[in-house]
This record gives sequence, structure tokens and C-alpha cells, in this order.
Amino acid sequence: VKVASSGARALRIVRSGTPPQLVLLDVMMPAMDGYEVCRQLKADPATREVPVIFLTALAGVEDEARGLALGAVDYITKPLSPPILLARVKNHLALGALHELDTRRLAQLTREKQLLEQEQARTERLMLSIFPQAIAERLKAGENHISGFYPHVTVLFSDLVGFTAIASGRGPTEVVDLLNDLFSRFDIRAARLGLEKIKTIGDAYMCAAGVPVEVPDPAQRCAEMALGMQADLRDFNAARGLDLAMRSGMHTGPLVAGVIGSSKFSYDLWGNTVNIASRMESLAATGCIQVSPATREALGAAYEFEENEAIEVKGAGRMVTYNLLRRTAG
Repeated sequence: VKVASSGARALRIVRSGTPPQLVLLDVMMPAMDGYEVCRQLKADPATREVPVIFLTALAGVEDEARGLALGAVDYITKPLSPPILLARVKNHLALGALHELDTRRLAQLTREKQLLEQEQARTERLMLSIFPQAIAERLKAGENHISGFYPHVTVLFSDLVGFTAIASGRGPTEVVDLLNDLFSRFDIRAARLGLEKIKTIGDAYMCAAGVPVEVPDPAQRCAEMALGMQADLRDFNAARGLDLAMRSGMHTGPLVAGVIGSSKFSYDLWGNTVNIASRMESLAATGCIQVSPATREALGAAYEFEENEAIEVKGAGRMVTYNLLRRTAG
């Protein structure tokens, strides 16, 4: 218990250390009355929550109303009854302890909520790194069976040529670093063009346009992606001192897409469109972007092509294919 003989002295004591648990305050004091002391206590964030009990001979209703309006928790008039005073002090100390406990619990709940929100954000980022955004939203909403038919999709496969030989002479960390560097460049380009990266298979990269969100120009987007990937590979080779090559294949048509798996989910594509796109890549010459007649027709005159001799494509028979060279001038 600390005692002050004036209001100014009381404020100095209160502000000099840890705020008190409770203040018993007279009203009629020299220089600064109790009302002003209470006003200053309540104006200071450090002492705003300290309970104040007025002890005074001013027994008018207006006096009591003024004290309570300033923020006092109680107003006791003289002559004082020590048992009543002690009972009220104990009551307000108990209420203060409960308030402090609630404050600590609220702070703890706030910290836990922040940690939960951070964890949810990490989970959402992880989901978006695995699934297309539209599919991730449906999974978050509780859907268990996600599939759909897409009538107009272009699928692009690209495979590095010579990477196995390069990787055999390097450690695992360097191999992963090389692929991560190159495929990250592809990821950035795919996101910019609005393509959906489906997966990587070893040193092969698969993406598509028109799934899971349909677009009016899937072939054009994949054409820009394939041409851009060649530019990315040239920059990568220059930066890494390598001479890797790549072949790519594209086909346009309908397919089915969906999420499979019960423990490790995967978003994938199925259908003849996927198979033919894969064949276009595997049968392409090194450094070329081989496209099917369907993709060639969809691209129209906006790009230059080189016609290939008819080849046997498993599941599709003999087919005249085309090498995508560049976008036409203008």
C-alpha cells in the first residue's frame, strides 16, 4: 500500500512504476482535487484499467454521478464503515484479477488464432502449388469426387534431350538444382500465359490450356508457351554453361480431367488428346515443336510451320504433322 498526501503526488507514484491494482481516492485535496486525478488516470493508457474508488464527504447525487462518469468503479461517502470498505476493495480486486485473467486468455487466443491463420495460409499455398486454383477451391469446399469433360483443350509435352547424360556426372543436389532452375522458368511463363502446369515426369514437363478453366485460344497459348520454353532453355544454357536441347509436342481436342487418389491427391488429364500430344513429343526431332493437324488448324495463319512427312502415330494411324517455327511477322 502506498499513500500520497496530494493528487500530484499520487500521480507521480502511479507513473513511477508498475500501476497499482486499485486506487482509493479522496475528492477534496489541495491544489488538485480527486476528480482531476481520476480524469488523468483514465486518460493514460497505462492506468486506464486501474479501478478507482472515491472516498469522500461529498454525498450529493451530482457529486457521485460526476465521479462515476469519470470512470470510478465505486463511490463511498464518509463516515466510512471499515468492513464495508474492505469488502468492496476485495470485490474490486477480485474483479480486477478476473479481468487480468481474461486479458491474458484473450491474448493467448489471439496468438493461437494468428498461428492458425498462418497455418491455413501455408496450407492454401501448398494446395495451390499442387492443384489449379479452381480445383483447390472445390476441395476446400469439401468435394470428394472432382472430374469434368473439356471439349477444347491443347496439351503440351516437352522433354529435355541429353539431360540424363549430364545428370549422371553430377551429384543429386546439383541435378535437382538444375531442373528446379529450368522448370521454375517454365512455371513463371505458364502462369503468365494462363496455362495450367499438370506435372513434371523426370525431365519432362506437361502443361495445358483450357482446363480446368476453358479459354477461347488454348492452341495459341500453348504455342507461345512452347516457343517461350525454347527461349528459356537458351537463357538457361547460357547461364549454366550447358548445351541441353528439347523437343515438344502439342495436340488439341477433348479430354477428361479430375482429381484421383486417397492419400496423395493428383490432378491429371486423360483421353486420346493427351496420348496424341505425348506421341507428338516423343516422335519430334530434337529442338523441334511438333504439332498435330488439329493444332495446326487451330493456330491458323498466325504462325509459320514446316510440314513433316506422314508418320505412324500409335492410336491415331498415319498422320501428317507440322513443326511450329515461329509467330508470323506482324
